[in-house]
Amino acid sequence: MRGRSEAVRAKMAEESMIRTTEQVVMVLGTMKGVAMKLGQMMSVLDLDLVPPDHRDRFQQRLAVLRNAAPTVSFEAMRAVIEEDFGRPLAEAFAEFDPEPIAAASIGQVYRATLHDGRAVAVKVQYPGVDVAVRADLKNLTMFRRVLASAMPWITPAVLDELKLNMESELDYVAEAVTQTEIANLYRDHPFIVVPAAVRELSTTRVLVSEFVEGTGFDEIRKLPAAQRDRVGEIIYRFYVGSLFTFNEFCGDPHPGNVLLARDGRVAFLDFGLFNRMDPKLVHFEILCLRAAAEDRAEDLRQLMIERGVIDSPEEIGAEECLEYVLSASEWCLVDEELTITPELASGAFLLAVDPRASEFTGMKQQNLPPEHLFSRRADFLTFGMLGQLDSTNNWHLIAREWLYDESPVTELGLAHREWLTTHPPKPAKKPRARKAGTR
Repeated sequence: MRGRSEAVRAKMAEESMIRTTEQVVMVLGTMKGVAMKLGQMMSVLDLDLVPPDHRDRFQQRLAVLRNAAPTVSFEAMRAVIEEDFGRPLAEAFAEFDPEPIAAASIGQVYRATLHDGRAVAVKVQYPGVDVAVRADLKNLTMFRRVLASAMPWITPAVLDELKLNMESELDYVAEAVTQTEIANLYRDHPFIVVPAAVRELSTTRVLVSEFVEGTGFDEIRKLPAAQRDRVGEIIYRFYVGSLFTFNEFCGDPHPGNVLLARDGRVAFLDFGLFNRMDPKLVHFEILCLRAAAEDRAEDLRQLMIERGVIDSPEEIGAEECLEYVLSASEWCLVDEELTITPELASGAFLLAVDPRASEFTGMKQQNLPPEHLFSRRADFLTFGMLGQLDSTNNWHLIAREWLYDESPVTELGLAHREWLTTHPPKPAKKPRARKAGTR
């Protein structure tokens, strides 16, 4: 760079950054597992990692991580199926297409037909991915400081949460149980469909479920605004509304897990990351969001002190507490129509977690119990998905259904409320225990 003009140095630095980010995409895709999961998160939230002029290209490359099948031979994947089943492939399936139709973070998805004629999706783990994922997790722990300097929003709490959930995601039997429960929960829903798992054919490394024919997220983004707004509202209701309605939610909102079915319903896939919360903790989140929506700063601060979110009260004023919550959640707390853009979603995320930002330094040093860390992650990623759709709505009026138990004002809300009258929420199952974490 010596002896070159300022403009030339800037151009070279930009080109170097672009080459580096291209390599990041390639490496994340090659590593699969944990690294691929991080790449999927990055593809949803349009983070400030590359120059603005190249951001669309970078996001397109990242999108490969969520919908392009990696190159693992069918013979290698077939061996996994037959080893888990203890019998030849032909005995379990009448037909099996050897070309993968999608990629998951730890496996590939195929289309097949059962002997009774049912079309199914078959998710198969990569050979040896369980060992690789655990090695990834160990390496991520070792390189925390390096990661923190390169991507400050990947905090120790995020890595702890990622480690806990990636390990549980390796067990497809548990995922099949969860998916069946959620499919039953949303049975006969007017605009949400969850394909049921075929439990008798699901093993630790193979998950078989009903096949849903539909339009992928990239095609949904090309639809007219009214259709994108409708899909956006459904995504919001499923990923965020489920927490406040059923005390449970899917913790992995990203575009690869969404399909627009031919009948107009939105299908949701992949339940390896799923969480059930204690109703008391859900109620705490509702009280906090109400206080923020009503500008009751001191009440919000006191709630967080009592819950242990703020463990240094002398360092945090009521206004900082309120402004911090609004910076992350104002989109659903203000009574106005709002179009969510990628910049809006990623800006809120970085403002909330990036230690390089000077705002809210006191709040960023406070503890966030892991239960709420998981729900806030789902909230941010849902926000990011809506930004990818450029979806418009009065999100606050929708949220008032679960924050204040008010009557719906949208067509989808009315249909959902009518469905609830015949499908009342059942008592939540006991949430699984989580280790303590910090922001």
